[in-house]
Amino acid sequence: MTTGLSPAIALARLSKTYPGGVRALDDVSLTVEHGTFLAVMGPSGSGKSTLMHCAAGLDTPTSGSVRIDGHEIGGLNETRRTELRRERIGFVFQAYNLIPSLTVEDNITLPLRLAGRVPDREWLMTLVERVGLAQRLTHRPTELSGGQQQRAAIVRALVAKPAVVFADEPTGALDLRSAHEVLNLLRDLVDELRQTVVMVTHDPAAAAQAHRALVMADGRVVSTLDAPTAPVLASHLVALGEG
Repeated sequence: MTTGLSPAIALARLSKTYPGGVRALDDVSLTVEHGTFLAVMGPSGSGKSTLMHCAAGLDTPTSGSVRIDGHEIGGLNETRRTELRRERIGFVFQAYNLIPSLTVEDNITLPLRLAGRVPDREWLMTLVERVGLAQRLTHRPTELSGGQQQRAAIVRALVAKPAVVFADEPTGALDLRSAHEVLNLLRDLVDELRQTVVMVTHDPAAAAQAHRALVMADGRVVSTLDAPTAPVLASHLVALGEG
């Protein structure tokens, strides 16, 4: 969660064309400042997932520039790109991706240990206390509810102090109550700890937790909404033929 002068994310004229001429991104520029919760929405095939994958260095754009916390990732080889993701990017997915045989604490700290880094114990405890898992560190994932497992996955994404966390449908596997708790947690982490979160979601209610929402269609950003509400976001999706 770097707080330097550079934006957390800066995308300039980003395009992505897949074999066969499918243009998933079409000249997208975007700046996300530190301490922002951004939601990215759009119909199926709108380019929202491709945008996240390119911004996170998981996919390579056909053209354009991607900067994470001031670092251009376009010219990096795969080894250095992996290192940058490990150092500056956290990921939260719909699947919790916790290893059943490990404790919650070991799951949280595993990426750091694989990178040869020692977890900051004070920061770890700050996070687990904030998400309500301080008494669950010795439990196995199967002893937790779905919402608790996703909270553990969020702590795992934050423990390395990344510049930005990318969340891909983070509430997709949760019931409504757990989803609401996780979304409130993400918003609180942004507001209280100045974390930066970019969330891809199809759910207007989830996107309404963000400070700002982008609506995409045909590989372009067609709407940008500050302080979005679920009804307004839903109306945008309906206008695009989904919802």
